[in-house]
Amino acid sequence: MKTNITYISLIALHILLGMLVFFNETLSKFYFFLAFGFFIYRIILSPSSRKTIEILNACAYFVGAEVFFRMTKGAFSYEAVKYIVILFSIVGMFYKGLSGNSYPYFIYLLLLIPSIFVASTTLSFDVNFRTNIAFVLSGPICLGTAVLFCYDKRVTMKQVNSLLLYMALPIVSHTVYIFLYNPSVKEVLSNTGSNRASSGGWGANQVATILGIGMFVFAARLFAKSPSIGLKILNIIIFCAMSFRAIVTFSRGGVITAIMCILAFLVIYYSIVSRRQKNNIVMLFLIFCSTMAVTWVISSSETGGFIDLRYANKDHTGRQKQDVSTGRGDLFEKEIQGFIDNPFFGIGSSRAKDQRIEEEGQGVTSHNEVSRVLAEHGMLGVIVLIILIFKPLDFRSRNKGNYYFYAFLCFWFATINHSSMRIAAPAFIYALALLNVTNEKHPIHRKQLKQ
Repeated sequence: MKTNITYISLIALHILLGMLVFFNETLSKFYFFLAFGFFIYRIILSPSSRKTIEILNACAYFVGAEVFFRMTKGAFSYEAVKYIVILFSIVGMFYKGLSGNSYPYFIYLLLLIPSIFVASTTLSFDVNFRTNIAFVLSGPICLGTAVLFCYDKRVTMKQVNSLLLYMALPIVSHTVYIFLYNPSVKEVLSNTGSNRASSGGWGANQVATILGIGMFVFAARLFAKSPSIGLKILNIIIFCAMSFRAIVTFSRGGVITAIMCILAFLVIYYSIVSRRQKNNIVMLFLIFCSTMAVTWVISSSETGGFIDLRYANKDHTGRQKQDVSTGRGDLFEKEIQGFIDNPFFGIGSSRAKDQRIEEEGQGVTSHNEVSRVLAEHGMLGVIVLIILIFKPLDFRSRNKGNYYFYAFLCFWFATINHSSMRIAAPAFIYALALLNVTNEKHPIHRKQLKQ
């Protein structure tokens, strides 16, 4: 009962935070530094047995808050959260060490270095070398350091659910902020393109990705962490609110990724629970699908049917679009061509964007991390991708306690293919897949024999 009250209180607190930041955006900076100080305090004062989970909670919270801090200018820099995850991961390695079996990720980090030297000879003279390299490599380095810390660290499933809640709480604040920023979707729509106004005044792709994480976490809590009807109703309401705002961003990637992750989670979770729990999951799944259908109908009504056209790949007049990827397919092809032309060491970090500035006058950032890695790192990029894809599967063959494993890996792979590594979420969530999740040990109470 106490746990439920704490949960509801945390949700209420973050609803209030979202409202306060909306009415006074300067509070976002105070929120950022207060959260940073709070987690530093928790990490330093926690006993050794709690260090790992406290650091994971800290990283998770900032990952969930990243886009919210960006759009409200709360963080000290655009890439602040990636640097915070890197910092906390290094602190974690200092306190708790790292696994010797994580050496492939050392190799992964080393393989990123040659592209910097290549870039020093290929980037344009008027390009800010340090800024461009840092922007492109901050995501991959964030992934590498997070994995080195997380790899084979022992945590319980209860702790995993706790850190996922830490990740989702600031997304509650973010959702409230977006509702207040844009209470009427109809007023800001003119076509079926991604909509900045309905996304809270920020990039729809990033907002939809973060809201997709919230959708996944609250859907998972609905099935695995909602013992009472009241909590089930609360989690469904939050899920529907986030789903609605994610859908009406008109950015499809985050929504589709969330659905894929939920299904990946449900398949594994369903396979490990008891028969009685299976029956409950089936009933909940029917209710869940019904609420999703209702949410879609409301979204369709609020957008005047534009959202139906968007997902059918049609423009606002109902005409079929030729390119389902909205131009991303062309970027993918050009980057693959860059790999073909420079197969050994690639074209260098950030050169893909730099080339587009030279050829087209605008530097559209790559949406696909796979093609970017191949283009900018060449054959070293092939090795990078092999490590990133196959090492987790090897880890899974020996550690099967994490029923979120495939959902985490699915989120990483789907996100880097529609949003690259613009935010820290795919890097950190990939690292979570490599935690060694154990079952909670319940204490055994033995009756004392009378003398």
